[in-house]
Amino acid sequence: MKLVSVADVAANENNLSGEDYVRIGEMAKKYGVTLRTLRFYEDKGLLNPKREGATRLYTRRDRARLKLILLGRKVGFSLRDVKQMIDLYDPTGTNAKQLRLTLDKSDKQLGRLQKQRQLLDEAIGELNNHMTVVRQLLAERTAVQASAAS
Repeated sequence: MKLVSVADVAANENNLSGEDYVRIGEMAKKYGVTLRTLRFYEDKGLLNPKREGATRLYTRRDRARLKLILLGRKVGFSLRDVKQMIDLYDPTGTNAKQLRLTLDKSDKQLGRLQKQRQLLDEAIGELNNHMTVVRQLLAERTAVQASAAS
């Protein structure tokens, strides 16, 4: 997985779109999320679209933040963790604090994911063993049934 900063995502967004604002429907479609999801992220303070009446208009910054939110969710971070990490971004600073926090949270999450993988591998092994036993029993009983029928 490639680590990206808000600055990297924002820079990529600048190359992808000449528009300054994107409406909520376009935003949802482009990123494969529901309108409800976007409103939820707004309620949680993760996104801050401009308002023109009832219309939400998303900036490049909002699009960059949404990409980071979706990446964070994909790897299992809570929304609270994602918010903490992206809120530390300072376009004029070194972002060392943000990077340290991101690395710390990522290290912990990687440990959790590796533990989950281990548990899944064990469960898969047990299920495969059980299926082997069931197949043997079925073969034996099918053979007994076939010999009894003849």
